[in-house]
Amino acid sequence: MNRRGRQGFTLIELLIVVVIIGILAAIAIPKFSATREKAFKATMMSDLKNLASNQEVYFNENYSFVSSLSDAEALQSKGVTITINESNGTGWSATVEHAGAPGQQCGLYHGAAAPSGGDHATVPGVVACTF
Repeated sequence: MNRRGRQGFTLIELLIVVVIIGILAAIAIPKFSATREKAFKATMMSDLKNLASNQEVYFNENYSFVSSLSDAEALQSKGVTITINESNGTGWSATVEHAGAPGQQCGLYHGAAAPSGGDHATVPGVVACTF
């Protein structure tokens, strides 16, 4: 065979390249998914902490906690839904969910309010998440 006039790759060489790309993709995709989930969790926790700050400011001015986000002047990040579950003069509780992490939520409560979001929020003033 005269190889001098032929150009291109053999089938084996192409298959090896495809296998290497497949291995790299198998490593990279789960790491990307885990990083994305961490970002959603960080966004949810940040929004709850901002709500807690706004609740404290409102309490210092009005001696009660707010039951609506508009009264608290709390902003939600894109894809985040904050729910104030309980609010009175002695405490408040809230949960937050993200559209990118369905079924996962974070909760926070303060004062005499009941813990929100199931069993994961057990310490007052500490954000706790299900994931």
